[in-house]
Amino acid sequence: MSLNSLSLATQIRVHSLRMVTEAKASHIASALSIADIIAVLYASILVTYPKNPAHPERDRFLLSKGHACTAVYAALAEMGFIPLNQLDSYGTNGSCLMNHISHHVPGVEFSAGALGHLLSVSAGKALFAKRHNKIWRTYVLLSDGELNEGSNWEAIMFSAHHNLNNLIAVVDKNNYQSFTTTQDTLSMDPLEEKFASFGWNVYSVDGHSHQELTLALSSAKTSQSRPSVIVANTVKGKGVSFMENMVEWHYKNPSLDQLQSALREVLS
Repeated sequence: MSLNSLSLATQIRVHSLRMVTEAKASHIASALSIADIIAVLYASILVTYPKNPAHPERDRFLLSKGHACTAVYAALAEMGFIPLNQLDSYGTNGSCLMNHISHHVPGVEFSAGALGHLLSVSAGKALFAKRHNKIWRTYVLLSDGELNEGSNWEAIMFSAHHNLNNLIAVVDKNNYQSFTTTQDTLSMDPLEEKFASFGWNVYSVDGHSHQELTLALSSAKTSQSRPSVIVANTVKGKGVSFMENMVEWHYKNPSLDQLQSALREVLS
């Protein structure tokens, strides 16, 4: 596929809105939050083989915030991993397009449900690659809320200790989790300083700027000795004005009228 990242981000938002509305599912605001990050990764950064998803030299991408899976499913469809019309089956009985990301989907490395686990899995993959002189990299997309889980900080220490320069994490810092803000739940600030103190390269970017994302991700690929993290400052529900920074859209699904309003905004 030849979509550039901006066009891909638009399609990710369109597909995600339609999937969540049709399935009467949750987490549309989370998918909109990461649409630009996913678009830049798939259009500009990741080494992928859509016709051979298990290619041994592929980069590994893991979505730790698995509830935002519609954004990844949409990207996989647009990039040719799965048929576009398969998106219509999202959230239906018997479909591999489950409501949390599933490894049964071609191009998905690992299933995710409970938060806080996939940074550890990613560190393991990166360590394997390093020890076996593999050229591929491991990328993992985390939510800011899931950094409340202590297992992440074990993985952060582990990754720096083993000099996993082939591991690149992205934190979707949209400042909301479940029912309220991350600040009111359990503040992780100053997040950049925490990662730096644990021995990581740290980049702080506008998570909706494709230029900033591309520059940071490209720079992280050149790290000689350390793992890297891109703290992507995002807006939950980005692109749909009545969903932006509105906590209820973590679980709420759009009505048909709201879908049409949202699509007009996204496509305008």
